[in-house]
Amino acid sequence: MTVDDVMALAPVIPVLIVDRVEDAVPLAQALVAGGLPALEVTLRTPAALEVMREMASVPGAVVGAGTVLNPKQLDDALEAGAKFIVSPGLTEPLGKAAVASGTAFLPGIATAADIMRGLDLGLDRFKFFPASTSGGLPAIKALAAPFGGVRFCPTGGITMETAPEWLAQPFIGCVGGSWVVPKGPLDPAKIEALARDAAALRP
Repeated sequence: MTVDDVMALAPVIPVLIVDRVEDAVPLAQALVAGGLPALEVTLRTPAALEVMREMASVPGAVVGAGTVLNPKQLDDALEAGAKFIVSPGLTEPLGKAAVASGTAFLPGIATAADIMRGLDLGLDRFKFFPASTSGGLPAIKALAAPFGGVRFCPTGGITMETAPEWLAQPFIGCVGGSWVVPKGPLDPAKIEALARDAAALRP
């Protein structure tokens, strides 16, 4: 699976922080049923790797790892079944390891220098992060202008209300969003409804 394949699965990639392994399967089932099959499980909790393993058993789920910071975490995520890798930034060691692995990789960028470093590594799909505090739409439009062929997945501060404006840009393939899974006790019915609304955002 290429990074373009992942970005084409749905207009929104849910960014998931999951503390409880027992929530993994019902959460993934709700998101997939709502039309959001690409699931970014952030490596921010002790349960994250086991959550990925559990979610990977759900039919239709394409499970990826987010907040991957170094080659060790990359290896751990791949061993847990990650089909794509997302990082908040781009370092040469992580970039080279991700490219060598052949896994779909979406590294974080916020500047032209970040993009150029990625291009040097053979990468041309990036997570614009943190989107809302890195200049928002005006910044991503300015960054995209000199880099024809580069596409982005903005993440950070994007909401259901603001996502359509981002998705309307030709250089944006999808957005990352945490709003699809509200904080608090797991409510699969509510999550499925929110996922359905998000899945309908594709222009």
